[in-house]
Amino acid sequence: MSLCRFRDDQGKPQYALYRPGSICPLPNLLDDPPADGEIFACDLSVLQELGQPEESKWLPEPDQLLPVVGQPGKVICIGLNYRDHAIETGADIPGEPVVFSKFNTCLVGHGDAIELPAVSSEVDYEAELVVVIGKEAKNVSSQDAMEYVFGYTCGHDVSARDWQKGRPGGQWLLGKTFDTFAPTGPCMVTTGELGDPSNLRVQMHLNGEVVQDSTTAQLIFDIPTLIEHLTKIVTLKPGDLIFTGTPPGVGAARKPPVFLQPGDECKVEIEGIGSLVNRCVSAD
Repeated sequence: MSLCRFRDDQGKPQYALYRPGSICPLPNLLDDPPADGEIFACDLSVLQELGQPEESKWLPEPDQLLPVVGQPGKVICIGLNYRDHAIETGADIPGEPVVFSKFNTCLVGHGDAIELPAVSSEVDYEAELVVVIGKEAKNVSSQDAMEYVFGYTCGHDVSARDWQKGRPGGQWLLGKTFDTFAPTGPCMVTTGELGDPSNLRVQMHLNGEVVQDSTTAQLIFDIPTLIEHLTKIVTLKPGDLIFTGTPPGVGAARKPPVFLQPGDECKVEIEGIGSLVNRCVSAD
């Protein structure tokens, strides 16, 4: 099942079934649809039992969708987690996950703008598979980890490299968490729908050109390993997001480097999920 979030005619966030080009709002299907933020407590079997909704209940897909999770408590990111990406940067293969974070104020949805800040001239793209946590998880073993995953979405870990690496001390957090630096969407696909996430093709298209192209088989630390590692340290809550890392081909590693400019269109495409599209604008 694929689910998205959108604003209804009253401006209220709602959930909807999603298919490319159209959405079916859950209020069209259920007398008591889950309120925003409550999808993780919803019995999805109720929706599955409805089968394929009739065409009259579907609406054209809006130009803009909301982030797949409205206010996640944690947006956790994993650095250097693709073997081929670590090699292109000249970094050693990490012996344990490299973890950093973004604030939830950087989240935007499909069709929203990525704002390029005036204080950075080296904003880079990173296509990523994002895990959506569905149940509270603490000290979870890798063998049980997938029981705590609600689903997956496309993510874009936008990165200001001159802040991430060039500022005193290396400002990873600040370089990664400017407003609008975490697009997600267009939908989240539930675990039962997507199946095994261990060999999904992940691509970034920049202005129509494929600039990143790999598969999650290249992950150094797979999703169960990441969940086991993280839950030794923090309690994961429903709606928390884990950005699992980016494939090779990032702009900073190119010769000459390629950084995002106003007017650029970024499309993250992940097999089995869909395409997340955002255009870059000047924050001014």
